[in-house]
Amino acid sequence: MNIELEKQLQELKERVAKLETGTKDQLSMVVFSGDLDKILAALIISTGAAAYDMKVKLFFTFWAISALRDPEKSGKGKNLMEKMFGMMLPRGAGKVKLSNMNMGGMGTAMIKGIMKKHKVASLEEMFKTAGELGVEINICEMSMNLMGFKKEEMINYPGINICGVATFLSDAQESKIQLFI
Repeated sequence: MNIELEKQLQELKERVAKLETGTKDQLSMVVFSGDLDKILAALIISTGAAAYDMKVKLFFTFWAISALRDPEKSGKGKNLMEKMFGMMLPRGAGKVKLSNMNMGGMGTAMIKGIMKKHKVASLEEMFKTAGELGVEINICEMSMNLMGFKKEEMINYPGINICGVATFLSDAQESKIQLFI
């Protein structure tokens, strides 16, 4: 083989090795939607990946954060706008609605009934399972601030963090899989 070809082949091998070692067996996902069906999809994918021993990091932002609010907790020191957001947005996983066919809440109740009939875990149960499997939940600090949510009103979850988008970007850069829901 010619020396130039050998050199090019070696360079390609080195570049491939760098690419392979630069990613982890990790899933990073932005969870943006606050809709029941979309959060369910995010948790089904996450728990499935975690069950296959993948590291999973979820980045909850904007409307999705509502599903992480504990219905029994409230944040203190909120201004009028923050209180209004708190009243208008769902308080917890049990209050989020379907993205389509909600029909004034009837569709949401119907899908929850069908899920129960088919022994599909509820969103609350899926959060519990995700925590047990080590799925990390990162909440966008900027979105929390914009909506007036406080850390003390979030659910008790073993791997929950408040952070910025730089944390997500760093995680995503290291991940084999990146998703947006």
